[in-house]
Amino acid sequence: MFHPKASLEFINQLGKNTLVEHLGIEITELGNDFLIGKMPVDHRTHQPLGMLHGGASVVLAETLGSIAATMTVDPDEQFCVGLDINANHIKSVRNGFVYGKTTPIHVGKKTQVWEIRITNEEDQLVCISRITMAVLDRK
Repeated sequence: MFHPKASLEFINQLGKNTLVEHLGIEITELGNDFLIGKMPVDHRTHQPLGMLHGGASVVLAETLGSIAATMTVDPDEQFCVGLDINANHIKSVRNGFVYGKTTPIHVGKKTQVWEIRITNEEDQLVCISRITMAVLDRK
């Protein structure tokens, strides 16, 4: 399903000098139809009460969904941009790592929808998100 150029090394290089690198997000696994990444829960991702900031969860979700969508198209012909994202925050996390896994709901010619499940180190659901991506042609 993913483009032949898709590799963990290539994907992780995309995040250099971006918010992804600043937050410590790392893509750890690339499957046939899923992508997994992790993000530290520390001073970079805390809100003032010392818990994982909901916005940081959304950054992880958008990162995973956007990368996954991009990896399904020929980058010389098309690119993907986010149209909508939502997130339900289920459980708080104070430290360690959270892990996100994105899987496709719909991969069409002009739109894609991806689900992202974010869990803690005990595999408990922390956040569930859905992103809708537009697939655009390069001019």
